[in-house]
This record gives sequence, structure tokens and C-alpha cells, in this order.
Amino acid sequence: MEPIELTRLLADAADEKAAEDLLVLDVEKLVGYAAYFVICSARSGRQVQAIADHVVRRLRTEYGYRPLGTDGVGIKANWAVLDYGDVVMHVFRNDERALYDLEGLWQDAPRVELEQAS
Repeated sequence: MEPIELTRLLADAADEKAAEDLLVLDVEKLVGYAAYFVICSARSGRQVQAIADHVVRRLRTEYGYRPLGTDGVGIKANWAVLDYGDVVMHVFRNDERALYDLEGLWQDAPRVELEQAS
């Protein structure tokens, strides 16, 4: 599966759990370990966990994809990272997203409109 297709699947799964402010960054020319970052927000630690769990479960059961690694998952999660190799997903609690400001850190990365990802 192409990285952009995987990106769309991750974004769609997060959207099914009411992820907010979904953003896709094309980081392929900026980093050596991924092509895309998917960044989204959640209202609470429980929602961070629900989004991460749903994404992992859906990608595993429907497409046979398992993350290479995960970090930050748990009921009190403030930031969960799901590493799918070419695509890395960040699920932040709203205030944590503002604190870490990945959009600012990766401001040189082109934004990908989700319509283009399908």
C-alpha cells in the first residue's frame, strides 16, 4: 500500500472517533524515517486513548497493518504516537498539541488536503 493510502486510512479511522483539527504533513523531504505525519486533537485523555485504540484495531482487523511501535497510550494519555513506518500518527489532547506545536516545528512541511489523500 502506498504511504498516501495508509495516511488516508489513519485519518479516516481517527475521524470515526471524532478527532479534531486533523492535519496531514508531507515530511518526506524533511526527515529520513517517514513520508507523512497525521496530527489530530482530542478533548480528553480518554478520547486520545479511544482514537489510538480504534486506529490500531481498524488497521489491524480490516487491512492487516500493525504499528511498528506505539507510545503514550493509556487512560491518562496526553499524546499518543502510532508509528506505521512511512506514516506516523500523533494524537494530542488539545492543550498538549498547542504546547508541543508540531505544526510550527514542521512549518516547512507541505500540508496535504485530505481530499488529495484519497
